[in-house]
This record gives sequence, structure tokens and C-alpha cells, in this order.
Amino acid sequence: MLQAKNCTLNLPTGTVDYIRFGSGQKTLVMIPGVGDGLKTVKGMALPFAFLYRSLAKKFTVYVFSRRRILSPDMTTRDMAEDLNSALDALGLSRVSLVGVSQGGMISQWLAIDHPEKVEKLVLTLTLSRPNDVVKDVIDRWIRMSDHNDYKGIMLDTAERSYSEKRLKQARAEYRLLGSIGKPKSFERFRIQAASCAAHDTYDMLDRISCPTLVIGGKDDKIVTGQASEEMAERIPDCRLYMYDGLGHGLYEEAPDFLKRVSEFCE
Repeated sequence: MLQAKNCTLNLPTGTVDYIRFGSGQKTLVMIPGVGDGLKTVKGMALPFAFLYRSLAKKFTVYVFSRRRILSPDMTTRDMAEDLNSALDALGLSRVSLVGVSQGGMISQWLAIDHPEKVEKLVLTLTLSRPNDVVKDVIDRWIRMSDHNDYKGIMLDTAERSYSEKRLKQARAEYRLLGSIGKPKSFERFRIQAASCAAHDTYDMLDRISCPTLVIGGKDDKIVTGQASEEMAERIPDCRLYMYDGLGHGLYEEAPDFLKRVSEFCE
């Protein structure tokens, strides 16, 4: 049923890792967050497919990483152009697009610059312009990456993302990951993180013409819940759903998250 595949795509700008699973008639594209800078989706088809198996019957799902080697000073808009090229290369002319965190920033640009590609848009735990909270977080992560402190990035992300109940489990997991999963280079992560701090679509959100669902957490300690609310105010055909008591990890914690996304994209 899952039909999970690990794939690569050679674009003019570089090589992109992506995965595909599911057998539904509708196409759903997912764009992960800035953690992609530390590890792409390469080899992750089965874990992703199992985690998101509830989508597999209704959708054919694609999950795209950013290209393996990023240009210095690359922006979220540049990353959206890579995504557009990937969709063209695979013949995906119209998709439902789900972007999480930085993936949501990239998704905004695709919907603004290539509206013909996006049938439905889900912006999850993301923002349209930098705020003091996200600037402080990104600055902290970049400083950690300068010292090759992978475990510190993992633990700081967990502390800022999860509820106290989930943190009891997450702290142990992230300490282990921080010990065994250290990337060879942090340069890709630093480029992606810096692009988040510079992302700004706020004055262009009214150009998003497709039906849009914005999902935020009221306790988001990375991009803030207010960032979700201000996006929803400016996107013309938009619904907003805010989770009480959850933050930047709600896509893992909220039991109805995938159902909410699936129903909207159907």
C-alpha cells in the first residue's frame, strides 16, 4: 500500500533527494523544515511512509529536500524556484502543498510566484516575516553550528518545540541523535537557517490565490503563534486553526493533525 521509494533528481542547479509513497489519485507535496539542512530525506522513504501512512490511500505523496549543495546567501525564494523546477521535471503540474516551518516559507513563494502549480496550500508553524523570537533562535542555532554542537541544536530544538509531556521522551531521543547523527558539515544548515531569518513575504501574501489553511501553535517558541495569525489575516481565501497548549512540534503531538490536513486537501 505504501509503495515507498527513495529517489534523486538531477536539476540544472544540483541534485535533490526526494521520496515518494502512496497510491492516491491526488498529489500532495510536503516540504520539511530547516532540519533538512542537517539531514536530507535520503533513505527515509519507509519511515516517512509509515509515519504518514494515513495519507497513502488518498494521495500520492512527495517529500522534497533542498538540493544537496546550496549556494551561499541562498534565499527561501531561490529554494522555491528549485522546487518549481523539480515539479516540472516530474510532470507535477498542480499539487496540494504542505509546508512545515521553513518548508512553509518556501511554499509561500511557490504559491506567489507560480500560482498555477498550487491547488491547495497548508502553511504549518511558519511565518511571513522575521520577528525577534525567530531571529534569536536562529542566531543561537547558527552559533552552535559554528562550534559543531549538533547535540546542542537537537536539544534546544526539542525544548522549544514540545509540550512538557512529550519532552520527557524527546530529551532522551535527541541526546542519542545528537551523539550518533552528527553531519559532516554544518554549512548547508547555516545557509538554510540564515534564509529563514531573511524571509519576508508579508506584503505579498494577498497574491496567494488558492484556498489556504494556516495551522499554528499558541505556544510556539520558535516562530510564535502570532506569526500564524498575521498570515491568515492577509491571505484572501484562508482558514486558520490554532492549537492550544502546543508549539512547534504539534505536527507530531496533535492526534488530529494529519486528518485536518487530509480533509482540507481533499
